[in-house]
Amino acid sequence: MADFHGVFPYLVSPVDPAGHIRTEVLGRLCDDLIKAGVHGLTPLGSTGEFAYLNNAQRATVVQTTIEAAQGRVPVVAGVASTSTADAVAQARAYQKRGANGILAIMEAYFPVGDAQVESYFRAIADAVDIPVVIYTNPNFQRSDLTLDVIARLAEHPRIGYIKDASTNTGRLLSIINRCGDSIKVFAASAHIPAAVMMIGGVGWMAGPACIIPRQSVELYNLCRRTRWDEAMVLQRKLWRINEAFARFNLAACIKAGLAFQGYDVGDPVPPQAPLTVEQRNVIEAALRDLS
Repeated sequence: MADFHGVFPYLVSPVDPAGHIRTEVLGRLCDDLIKAGVHGLTPLGSTGEFAYLNNAQRATVVQTTIEAAQGRVPVVAGVASTSTADAVAQARAYQKRGANGILAIMEAYFPVGDAQVESYFRAIADAVDIPVVIYTNPNFQRSDLTLDVIARLAEHPRIGYIKDASTNTGRLLSIINRCGDSIKVFAASAHIPAAVMMIGGVGWMAGPACIIPRQSVELYNLCRRTRWDEAMVLQRKLWRINEAFARFNLAACIKAGLAFQGYDVGDPVPPQAPLTVEQRNVIEAALRDLS
């Protein structure tokens, strides 16, 4: 199994008013992030607005990312659906296009039980020959992954990672204690990355790394070298970005931040709203403080 670790930015999906993916903008962003030292790219994560795109748009985002990466870093493509069959079809299609891994996300309309949650993720992993990162975000999903389900899924030969977007760092430690080396933990923007690295995490997958990639990579490197005092100085500084993002829509914040940096990524996909002028000023001020 491939060794995924480090900083994987959740890429935005630049969409023009007509619904077309701005492939040149996305390609330039991917290239710049790789040059900044990120360890991988994740199209169609939460910041990528996967829930607001159709299948053709999703496929274009994944294809553009793979072409821009040119094998320099792994591309872990997000797969999300309310339907197991559709999720399996997406995963197979993205592997065929050249994705190096799958970020498996479960959407739900009607509630589903633990057995059905487990079968959804297991079906995706059974359908591909590349590593699968299972994703859980109890703040947005109707059906969370319980610790028992995570432990059983960790036994699957292709499920080697979990990205947990809860705000409960204790839950991450429980996963690490329960599953050991059978599954590796990525933090989210809802967690303090340095704290997750300290308890055994292997990195983080998060939207903010799109706009602060060099600082994110520097933080990861300090943690890997166990230079915790220096890491926490930087972490406290970077946390101001998370605090600003927590106030507004995440995709809108990342897109506003990228626009401030010169990337014409467009507005969030409706019915989401772009940030107001006042809200944009908050994000821009936070970025200026970091630079």
